[in-house]
Amino acid sequence: MPPTQRYRGRRAATIENRHLRVTVLCEGGHIAEVFDKQAGVNPLWTPPWPSIEHSAYDRAGDDRYGGGVDAPLLAGIMGHNLCLDIFGGPSAEEAAAGLPVHGEASKVRYKVKATGAEIVMDAQLPLANLRVERRITLRERAVRVRESVQNLGGIDHATAWTQHVTLGPPFLKKGGTEFRASATRSLVKEQTFGSADYLRPGAEFSWPKAPRISGGQADLRIFTNLPASSAYTAHLMDPRREHAFFLAFSPEAELAFGYVWRRADFPWMGIWEENLSRTSAPWNGATLTRGMEFGVSPFPESRREMIERGQLFDTPTFRWIPAASRVSVEYWIIARSARTIPETLAPPS
Repeated sequence: MPPTQRYRGRRAATIENRHLRVTVLCEGGHIAEVFDKQAGVNPLWTPPWPSIEHSAYDRAGDDRYGGGVDAPLLAGIMGHNLCLDIFGGPSAEEAAAGLPVHGEASKVRYKVKATGAEIVMDAQLPLANLRVERRITLRERAVRVRESVQNLGGIDHATAWTQHVTLGPPFLKKGGTEFRASATRSLVKEQTFGSADYLRPGAEFSWPKAPRISGGQADLRIFTNLPASSAYTAHLMDPRREHAFFLAFSPEAELAFGYVWRRADFPWMGIWEENLSRTSAPWNGATLTRGMEFGVSPFPESRREMIERGQLFDTPTFRWIPAASRVSVEYWIIARSARTIPETLAPPS
């Protein structure tokens, strides 16, 4: 049936069982919450600013979300959003044509049906000429997501395709939240990422020890306790493993929360850190997040930059969607009660 729920003022669809409640926003398709009923917490990020429908944003009359090209996305972003068919900002020409930051999939309106323990949703991306479909199924303490992208055109399509999973408070806590991942070779973003960068730009390293600008290493398995910081690192997921994963653990909530996916589908994971460093609207120096963003591209960058990069660590940095074809993937969201962090994660049997 069509969704009738509201979540934080947004049109939404919800499914739940005795363990979890999953809520998806109809505009942007964001997975806004995976609420663990035992722990009483949603690990996904809820921005500290008012959330509105993307279609309600008026650049001329609403300065709450800043004046940048990302403002229409920030007005309605929440939790886990899908970046398709770019991961990062559009070119000046694409922006003039209406392409938003991270692509249309994070902003368009989806047709959504929620029945029992399943949400089925789809949307068409008119500029990219793609169609995206998701089937989200709740199973005990796990959520299976089956996602497909269909190329509606007659030309092979070079695309970015990233699951922009962002964690936030109260699950995310400075110096407290722990992480594990099947990451290997890693690279700090080559250019300055923010006003409070603390990792050495362009430094190669092996997960999880990243070189600091000031010397020494930062252990990315523990969320920073710096007063303010910003960072972005790209990680190649272990090519020896069929499945890739990340896990986040809250000692206070005694909850381990993570995602697992086929490494062949999404060989990269980016870690985005925003720790009270962005002072412009809508961030206002009050935002604490960590993005664990797995996909086909290592960095958020323009389409041209993505294609020109081509490869990193002998691994492609984008994916082809062949003409008039459909490509499908599957990944799992898993929540577990735990007093210590597990060292690995596998899909449910």
